[in-house]
Amino acid sequence: MNPGTDPHDPSERGSRKRLFLPSLDPGEDTFLGDVFRRETVGGAVALVAAALAIVWANSPWGSAYLDLRAVKIGPLDLEHWAADGALTLFFFVAGLELKREFVVGSLRRPADAAVPVVAAACGVAVPALIYLVVNLSSADGAPGGWAIPAATDIAFALAVLAVVGSNLPTSLRAFLLTLAVVDDLIVIVIIAVFYTSTLHVEALALAAVAFALWALGQHFRIGTPVLYVPLAVAAWWLTHESGIHATIAGVVLGLLTRVRTDADELRSPAERLEHLLSPTSAAVAVPFFAFMSAGVVVSGAVGDLASSPVVIGVVLGLVVGKPIGVFGGTWVLTRFTRAELNGDLAWRDLVGVAVLAGVGFTVSLLVADLSFAGEMREQAKTAVLAGSLVSAVAGALVLGHRDRFHFTP
Repeated sequence: MNPGTDPHDPSERGSRKRLFLPSLDPGEDTFLGDVFRRETVGGAVALVAAALAIVWANSPWGSAYLDLRAVKIGPLDLEHWAADGALTLFFFVAGLELKREFVVGSLRRPADAAVPVVAAACGVAVPALIYLVVNLSSADGAPGGWAIPAATDIAFALAVLAVVGSNLPTSLRAFLLTLAVVDDLIVIVIIAVFYTSTLHVEALALAAVAFALWALGQHFRIGTPVLYVPLAVAAWWLTHESGIHATIAGVVLGLLTRVRTDADELRSPAERLEHLLSPTSAAVAVPFFAFMSAGVVVSGAVGDLASSPVVIGVVLGLVVGKPIGVFGGTWVLTRFTRAELNGDLAWRDLVGVAVLAGVGFTVSLLVADLSFAGEMREQAKTAVLAGSLVSAVAGALVLGHRDRFHFTP
């Protein structure tokens, strides 16, 4: 690459390839730094919460853990408050991040967005196909859980990357964040389309009215929480009652929130809300869900788990399917389009990120809850935890080895 050339300058496009993972815009680097710090702390807290849940569930006092999850508060028990309530906040923040990325962030330029979008799509498709092959070829298979290994956990993946890859270029970490955000969007659509068994049109129509009022409030620059808090609660409950998973309401509200600043604003409503709610989402909502969902009671012989098509499909999907999908999609797109890798990076760096994308955890556990019940659900969750752990360790080894090559004293 010639020094001084600009990959975004139209005059340069005809003579050279477009730079894949370009240097970040001023301000974007600072924003992503804040995101990385927030997600890494949240990932660490959620990891501790999940570990406590697993230990408690398999201790002599395991029945107390199960009783705690069944405690009912209002219309839902604690387990469902975690999955339907706490994760709605997580998905609301994810919706804000998605809107920001597509409007003013790293995905606003279609050419820059193409690689992480294709990588995310392939990273969803390949694990799902591997799971289906394993389960359709077995008499005891359960193909309904095909979406379980499809998701990448933002907080955990970034937490691992922060520990072992602190000296890696920010553009590489931004790629992982973008990949995970787009991955979340795809899995959210999957949940809405494939995991809605009964649809109550009246409740859905009323939820649509709440969404429309939220959008109108944003359009007319209404800033009072007196409007938005009741609308958010109403949209969440009506979505829940419609038969669509309640977390979808969080995503929709996030996508309807304004991200461009007016002349008299220092920060947009989306940025203010993200700054306000992200710490609660990362340090409270996700760990609460992890604590309520990760407490898998490991029963039966290890051999029985290892021979279960559900376990094999999920683990292979996360550990093998995710790296193949993410790296393969990235390589194919850059191989057959006018794109080249940033000179600060090597393809083995992308291998590390692709392996790390196999950390499913939060959303994978949610899809396991939606896919199965009883013993099969416990098997699926065990597989999610095992596959995520293997992917985290493997990704840490690859990126930790490469990290020292990027160190600059």
